[in-house]
Amino acid sequence: MCGYEHFLLYDAEHHVYDYEHYFSSTAWITPTGQAMKHSDCILIVDDDDDILTAGRLLLKRHFAKVDTCNDPANIPALLAKQQYSAILLDMNFGPGESSGEQGYGWLQKILQIDPQAVVVMITAHGDMHTAVEAMKLGATDFIAKPWQNEKVVATLSSAVALSNTRNEAKQLRSTNKLLAEVSSQLTGQQILGQSTAMQEVMGLINLSAPTDANVLILGENGTGKELVARELHHRSQRANNVFMSVDLGAVTETLFESELFGYKKGAFTGANEDRVGRIKAADGGTLFLDEIGNLPLHLQAKLLTALEQRRITPVGGNQSIPFDARVIAATNLTMQQLNDEQKFRQDLLFRLNTVEIHLPPLRQRVDDIQAIAEYYLAHYSKKYNKPVKPISNEALTAMQCYDWPGNIRALRHALERAVILSQSEMLLPQDFQLANQTSAIEASTGTLTTNSPNTQDELNLEKIEQNTIQLALKRYNFNISHAAKALGLTRAALYRRMEKYGL
Repeated sequence: MCGYEHFLLYDAEHHVYDYEHYFSSTAWITPTGQAMKHSDCILIVDDDDDILTAGRLLLKRHFAKVDTCNDPANIPALLAKQQYSAILLDMNFGPGESSGEQGYGWLQKILQIDPQAVVVMITAHGDMHTAVEAMKLGATDFIAKPWQNEKVVATLSSAVALSNTRNEAKQLRSTNKLLAEVSSQLTGQQILGQSTAMQEVMGLINLSAPTDANVLILGENGTGKELVARELHHRSQRANNVFMSVDLGAVTETLFESELFGYKKGAFTGANEDRVGRIKAADGGTLFLDEIGNLPLHLQAKLLTALEQRRITPVGGNQSIPFDARVIAATNLTMQQLNDEQKFRQDLLFRLNTVEIHLPPLRQRVDDIQAIAEYYLAHYSKKYNKPVKPISNEALTAMQCYDWPGNIRALRHALERAVILSQSEMLLPQDFQLANQTSAIEASTGTLTTNSPNTQDELNLEKIEQNTIQLALKRYNFNISHAAKALGLTRAALYRRMEKYGL
């Protein structure tokens, strides 16, 4: 007998009242010992109205809503109107049916409509074979007739918990996808430039991005290493997952393991709860290790172990956990410095530099300065509600001849300052406050005066010649033919002077 029939024996004349009284005065507890939340909806599908009534009266005390259905043909319409935390589905419909084929069919239709649906089957007592087959097809659990009320509540409590977990996981995946899309746009920057040097960089990005190969990005500060890392992630198959950036230069040695590997509750003072490390947080996405050259040797060894084994052990934990993340690293150290075993572990270097991307400094991509300047002028003019002013030829020449020790970052700051402070109709050299702007203009036009910073205190002809050659090489992005022509020299003569001055 089912639970409904069991309570029917107590009062044949007023059994409905008895059910209402019993079910409204009983506080059910979940298997975890916590009271059920009134925020979940249940659907019961059975052709027996007594089963539907008993189930509704039993479960409505514990769930926000309990719907019943005596015709499975109505299931699609019900699922279109309501998302159910769990569905209680009978195996057989109609007199004489006992094979369970109808239940199998409707189970599959439900899962086609909602692959996340949690379905608990109602089967005849002792028919374990039918129940097992249903679970193979995707059912979560089963309840045997005649059921026990405690068993029904406990089973559905577990089913609802599973449903909530699935929904949370689905929401997290959607949130991560959105965060990944947003984070790729947070910098408000894009890779600019069509110079030969940048075309080579973009070629390497195009080839390596679709793979899972580790990438090592080399370049001076301010050249855009993180921008290249984000572009690699954006073009990869992991683009919908997280891009986790870790500035190793800002992580102290004492916090290295807890930040990267995470920790368990009670691992140290202040560890009041478990915390996921940055490496595990990048699971499925891209892990960007910035300033990796600043990592001490003994910490390099720990990082190498994690990357080789693809597993990490949280601080205070005794079990390692796997992770799946593509690793992109960046440093302002040169390859010569990285090859020094006293500074960097060679086995870690081999692990990181499957593909190497060298970002040129701004002084070696002079042809890109105008495009970069115009882009950021438009950006900062909009930000500060200023008109977009043209750049004078003198100012552009000064920018192209300037060394830019801070590279693109320094250029951006100079442009932002010029947008804010300029009071003329166009941007002039003095708006950028470049240290060597006067000498740069004079060198580019072939005139050096006694007012030039290069000649005011320096009258040595060889020194002046060296400075002029340096300026010409930078002006023409180290194109020997163009620089030699501008200086009035042959290529061979320029090479001799470059060798003379160690250029």
